[in-house]
Amino acid sequence: MISRKSASLALSPFLPFMQWLPGIRGKTLRADFLAGLTGAIIVLPQGVAFATIAGMPPEYGLYAGMVPAIIAALFGSSFHLVSGPTTAASVVMFSALSVFAEPASAAYVSLALTLTFMVGLIQLTMGIGRLGALVNFISHSVIIGFTAGAAILIASKQIKNFFGLEIPRGSHFIDILQYFAAHISDISPYVTVVATVTLLTGIIFKRYIPRIPYMIAALLAGSVLAVVLNELLGESVTGIKMVGALPSTLPPLSSPDFSLDTIKELAPTAVAMTLFALTEAVSIARSLAVRAGQHIDGNQEFIGQGLSNVVGSFFSGYVATGSFNRSGVNYEAGAKTPLAAVFAGLLLMLIVLLVAPLAAYLPNAAMAGILFLVAWGLIDFHHIKGILRASRSETVVLAVTFFGALFLELELAIFMGVMLSLALYLNKTAKPRINVRVPDATHPKRKFTNAVALPECPQLKIVRVDGSLFFGAVAHVREKFAGMRRQHPQQKYLLLLSQGINFVDIAGAELLVGEAQQRRKMGGDMFFYRIKEGACEVLKKGDYVRHLGEDHMFVSKTEAIAAIFQKLDHDICAKCDKRIFRECETVRA
Repeated sequence: MISRKSASLALSPFLPFMQWLPGIRGKTLRADFLAGLTGAIIVLPQGVAFATIAGMPPEYGLYAGMVPAIIAALFGSSFHLVSGPTTAASVVMFSALSVFAEPASAAYVSLALTLTFMVGLIQLTMGIGRLGALVNFISHSVIIGFTAGAAILIASKQIKNFFGLEIPRGSHFIDILQYFAAHISDISPYVTVVATVTLLTGIIFKRYIPRIPYMIAALLAGSVLAVVLNELLGESVTGIKMVGALPSTLPPLSSPDFSLDTIKELAPTAVAMTLFALTEAVSIARSLAVRAGQHIDGNQEFIGQGLSNVVGSFFSGYVATGSFNRSGVNYEAGAKTPLAAVFAGLLLMLIVLLVAPLAAYLPNAAMAGILFLVAWGLIDFHHIKGILRASRSETVVLAVTFFGALFLELELAIFMGVMLSLALYLNKTAKPRINVRVPDATHPKRKFTNAVALPECPQLKIVRVDGSLFFGAVAHVREKFAGMRRQHPQQKYLLLLSQGINFVDIAGAELLVGEAQQRRKMGGDMFFYRIKEGACEVLKKGDYVRHLGEDHMFVSKTEAIAAIFQKLDHDICAKCDKRIFRECETVRA
């Protein structure tokens, strides 16, 4: 009989939730439920705000946080990523679709649903095509910098709600700070008190009463205080604004427009939005995975995001991707498995049906206090310090991504960090380490070591190459070889210690053949010691081994030295007193 565990593993490629679902226990179930409840409450005001930014009717922001969140959690790989509407995705969609239709109109909604379906289909195709490896080019430093920058942006966007200021919507980071500095005298004391009480309550419960979910406790404390202040003084005096009553409806069934004209019209936007949405979702998933010690399967994440948007387009959801706010809340609230995101979607439906009118008592200031806590928790001070101490190049990547997130668009900050990481990596791999080596006469086996104080053979240059010989490294290696020939023309023979060469492409193979020919013109030759099978693949298939000489490749150091020594000029050996090799003694004798 097949065990439950074996069955789960067999189904996991198609039903990834079978990997973690059997491990659900009472403790994890409770933690996930509380995290999901917190996330469902958090998305209430956000969903409405994001829909407004996207040019959609307010309720569509809530719909985008229901079914898409559940599907992405079940078919993705991250334990903490929560999908739904986001600020950036909403802004991108509005700028793209407002050209074609009036925002909030039926035509606009139809275009949004069609765009969502197309984005999901492209994401799904990329996941099935195993293109998830693309996320491996997002380095750890990019993730840390992006997370820190986004965290500060989250907090800055909440300054208006925390202090009761009328900061213009869509203001950038600098604009927000400048406005805040110029309007400090306009700060509402009542709004600030509610936000501060929420913030302090959250800190106290998190640190001293961890058994009680600190976010829910903080929201309750802020809400009660806001209601009391408004009752005593009046909202006109306090300025404490509430989220407001929300529509009590589940997402209605919908259908994208599959006409060829619409698809052609939206194709460029769909491709651009797909790349942005995937980058945002996987970056968030990886940033939280680093903190949780979890592995992220990029292909599975692509599939999860794709399915969430394809299915969501039939349930009145517009483009959903990983949400920094909700994912951060989910992680900080103690979520253990993706079931937390499933609970969040289901509980959001329940809340909208049963208690949506109670959102009228949820103050925006309390929400701001909670998001301040989330933002602080997302900044990984430990790893930032480690990067600053360990690597100058990684520090540059961190800084570029961090400041790019603050002063540019989030997706552009990620692309900049990724491109800079790739540039630094290529620059490093394009310069393989090339060290001159000599046998250590004091070692019983005459182990090869760096030629620092030990003498070299006057006729044989021994070099170790550490790094792949590919088109990007050819110029650097060729220059190094040419320099050796110029500086030591008497060393006509070259032995390459090749165990550090992992890969050789056609350009690298041509380089080796060219160097061998140069050595032969000088009256010498080139040999290889312990070249890897993988590095030989192109050499064999391209018939380069015939030019290099298969008998010039050795797996034994003793055999290599013995064979090369027979080719040396023994008259020179007889006059040499350096005793580099054991064979030198036979010539002297």
